[in-house]
Amino acid sequence: MLTKKYIDDLTYQVLGAAIEVHKIMGRGLLESVYHQCMIEELKIRKLNFQTEMIIPVMYKENSLNIDFRCDLFIENYLVVELKAVQELHPVHEAQLLNYMNLLKAPKGILINFNCSNIFKEGQKTFVNKYFSELS
Repeated sequence: MLTKKYIDDLTYQVLGAAIEVHKIMGRGLLESVYHQCMIEELKIRKLNFQTEMIIPVMYKENSLNIDFRCDLFIENYLVVELKAVQELHPVHEAQLLNYMNLLKAPKGILINFNCSNIFKEGQKTFVNKYFSELS
């Protein structure tokens, strides 16, 4: 059964992977570099994930041809959006929250690799109604 503790443990593992990537690669690279490094680190940690997954968008029971792509979808429960920007903006948060809702994912992490410390300033974690419904 899916629980909050399971999702929180998964979050901890993904943040550990991001910290490892940041420790090795540092800041100042393109998002695509960090994305590929995260893919390798998640494989090392034996986590199941999808990358660049197309997110289905429905409008009035019609599937729309919209190219929303999730950077990483971990274990079918955790949405991870990667950035390499000077600072995170509300539009980045909105993107993640929309992806979480469209995928019915209970939790999401926004990770910005262009920072000094991933844990302190380079990540934001979000939950939604699907998380609050878990035991």
